[in-house]
Amino acid sequence: MGKKVSALSYLYLLGMALVAIGFCCPMIKGLFGTSANGFDFIRNVKDGSFVAIGAILIFAGAVAGIVACFVPQLSGLKLIFALAVLAGAIVLIIGFTTNGGIYKAIGKQLLKRAMFGFYMVVAGIVLAICGATQK
Repeated sequence: MGKKVSALSYLYLLGMALVAIGFCCPMIKGLFGTSANGFDFIRNVKDGSFVAIGAILIFAGAVAGIVACFVPQLSGLKLIFALAVLAGAIVLIIGFTTNGGIYKAIGKQLLKRAMFGFYMVVAGIVLAICGATQK
């Protein structure tokens, strides 16, 4: 008979999938009616800004977390990948509030300008950390 898997063990996969999907969806409404997803933040990687570094951490951690669900050798690293996504989100928010120009204008009104992709990423981070910490 196969190993019994609880429903809580799927929280991690669901959370990481929400982060990856939310990253691709519009996250923040721009000042002139345009919206930006996570890949728009990565375009500034040549400047080495906090916003680009945070966006890369979020997406790379989510993809690595999804892969860890299907590769048994990586299952011990699930919490590290979830914490990488959380650290990327913190770095992204710090980058928004401290960088100059357009980022600072958006950072002051982050929750007013947040779109459904932002909320999907936040919900995914919470679900992934809850799923990674349960045994």
